[in-house]
Amino acid sequence: MERNIYLQTIAIEDAVARLTAALNRETLLTPQRLPTQDALGRVTAGPIFARLSAPTFHSAAMDGIAVRARETFTAREGQPLELTKDEDFVSVNTGNPLPEGFDAVVMIENVVLDGDTARIEAPAFPFQHVRRIGEDIVATELLLPQHRRLTPYDLGALLSAGIWEVDVFEPFRLALIPTGDEVLDYTTRPEPGPGQVVESNSVMLQAMAAEWGWQATRVPPVPDDLEALSAAVDMALASNAHCVVIGAGSSAGSKDFTRRIMEAAGEVLVHGIAAMPGKPSLLGVAKNGKLMVGAPGYPVSAVICFEKLVRPIAAWLGRTLPETRPTVQVELTRKLPSRLGSREFVRLAVGKVRDKLVGTPLARAAGQITTLTRAQAMASVPEQVEGLEAGSEVQAELLTSTGELDRTLLVIGSHDNTLDLLANELMALAEPVRLASTHVGSMGGISALKDGRTLVAGAHLFDPESGDFNFPFLERHASGLDVRVVNLAVRHQGLMVAPDNPKKIKGVADLAREGVRFINR
Repeated sequence: MERNIYLQTIAIEDAVARLTAALNRETLLTPQRLPTQDALGRVTAGPIFARLSAPTFHSAAMDGIAVRARETFTAREGQPLELTKDEDFVSVNTGNPLPEGFDAVVMIENVVLDGDTARIEAPAFPFQHVRRIGEDIVATELLLPQHRRLTPYDLGALLSAGIWEVDVFEPFRLALIPTGDEVLDYTTRPEPGPGQVVESNSVMLQAMAAEWGWQATRVPPVPDDLEALSAAVDMALASNAHCVVIGAGSSAGSKDFTRRIMEAAGEVLVHGIAAMPGKPSLLGVAKNGKLMVGAPGYPVSAVICFEKLVRPIAAWLGRTLPETRPTVQVELTRKLPSRLGSREFVRLAVGKVRDKLVGTPLARAAGQITTLTRAQAMASVPEQVEGLEAGSEVQAELLTSTGELDRTLLVIGSHDNTLDLLANELMALAEPVRLASTHVGSMGGISALKDGRTLVAGAHLFDPESGDFNFPFLERHASGLDVRVVNLAVRHQGLMVAPDNPKKIKGVADLAREGVRFINR
């Protein structure tokens, strides 16, 4: 069967620019009117001018008495001025309208009340402790500009200014179509057989969309059938979605129909970006002007496609900018090779060691979603850089908060399942600690400890000469380092055999028998 051939891969920024030049956002994402209280997170479609002033009257800013400032100028400490109720003062509470003819408020703490008489020992100045008309908002003034994403504070200001409805742009809407003969619909709670996987990418992308204020719907997985896929895409393009995302099928396999379907529905503008993961991403414009996306099937590739391509395009359509994650400088704990000509996104386990942030690259396989669940940051290696040395500093986007980094215990070296149990217990503390563990071998852990790039190193090294574990290696490779050695686990080595041990293997010597095959781990 015919295979797809990639179009020329282009830089991420060029891909985004190519799509924004081809899409008509004036007709694709249009304004709508919403009750103000329902407009949180939406983007204003035009300038908003205040209809009411706030406050709409002079009001008392403190509990106390309202006075005429000019009549209090003789009040002195030790020589109190006596005022008569209703004639010289009126009692007021915070927020009360300032009584007619009065222009100042004296705090109740500075007043001695005796029946209908009030004594004060300091003069008041005009409009003391008074909120004037329009002190916060003046009617007719510009309250909020166009293309502003509305915050909770904005909603309060709008209602205070008498704005009951606002014109905002529609939320970005997507239709997600997962595909593949081998993927099973998670809603049926399946038990996958050989060659089958539970479809989860569409839910992950749907959740990402929700975090960004988009609206996304998904359909059950569509099999690798050209007619069925075409029908699903046609239905999605006819819906109210602004964007149709076809999950998987964007690569070069014989059953990868996404590009062919997109070409039938419109024009493919990008097939392949100069990035890893995410290279097979597809972008196009349908005949009805809607955005079409072919998201790679591997989950990390799909994430890169969504974050680096779809998100900035959607932000442009919605007349705003995508929120950027905070970035930090991270020192690499080990060498990071990279391929020239392609930007590489690398997931990092990051923690604080002394006064610096250090990070260990996690597995780079695009199919391993857990590299994102375990990562605290993501760095990108530029196209023109052929790898980075251990100790190099990279700028990384945080996938967590800076506060959580301060509570992350970095463990580098050999791994043991006991560490996973420890990680769970640490998160149950009154002040939780996150354990970030990366597996680079025992010597890699000792080296990282010596170089100040980890707080804890896992090691299980046996020295035949002394018959001891670990200590001889610490003395040879980390001499003088002030460390505490904790015996976390005792391991028993052995041989894994077929069920019921049909070869009756009892020890290493049995591996030399005829008909026994041994494979190292």
